[in-house]
Amino acid sequence: MIKSIGILGYGWLGTPLGLALKDAGFTVKGTTRDTAKYENLLEQGLAPYLLEITQDGLNEKSPGFFDDLDLLIINVPPNLRRDPSANYVHKMELLLKRVEDSRIEHLIFVSSTAVYGDISGEIDERTIPEPVTQSGKQLRQAEQLFQASAPLKATIVRFGGLLGGNRHPVKQLSGRELQNGDALVNLIHLNDCIHLLKTIITHDYWGEVFNGVYPYHPTKKEYYTAQAKKLGVSPPKYLPSPKTPLLKKIIFRNFYVKGHDFTTSIS
Repeated sequence: MIKSIGILGYGWLGTPLGLALKDAGFTVKGTTRDTAKYENLLEQGLAPYLLEITQDGLNEKSPGFFDDLDLLIINVPPNLRRDPSANYVHKMELLLKRVEDSRIEHLIFVSSTAVYGDISGEIDERTIPEPVTQSGKQLRQAEQLFQASAPLKATIVRFGGLLGGNRHPVKQLSGRELQNGDALVNLIHLNDCIHLLKTIITHDYWGEVFNGVYPYHPTKKEYYTAQAKKLGVSPPKYLPSPKTPLLKKIIFRNFYVKGHDFTTSIS
């Protein structure tokens, strides 16, 4: 039975997830690299640890994070836009060695639907990933790394585009000229991310792969134009595209989110 949970990455998803798991009765601790954020996390009643994964190893400024954990949730994106030369897979290799030296038996790796690359059509967990971006390729390698670890019962969660709180993709797209207006959106709200992860934990769904995407797939032009109007920002300008639109629809196959009907709409 899972009682003690560690969240590697108290960020946009990790912090509210930690609060939700704490409210559900779990013992929760998590990590941050930001000393200023550390105090804020303490004020919220969370148990923060200062930890950073570098190319040279784990810098555990606050020792004890990995002690007495039943489950580790890895919520650390590649962030290759910030540092294109970073070797994310190597960092995950260093992390895996540290995890295998601990008593941790269960692991959730937060990945992305980016691992499906440019595959078109209806996509579920049986679809073989074909990543095309460097970020997608490194995420896929990291997935395989944790799945191959014999001591761990590792579950992979591939989230679609993230929104919720003060985060919405249309803010970054506002006013830009784009050519993919006929492609379909594959998004998920923060509240649904949290519920999905909680359900995996409470129902012991280990050794699985789950897509996390809201079951509503309008075209990007339809969706982002409407959302821009709702948020009061300039909509993207969608130009005619010489390419056939990528009609990618990502769905759940293995998983029914019990007691939850995605009531937090992305619309």
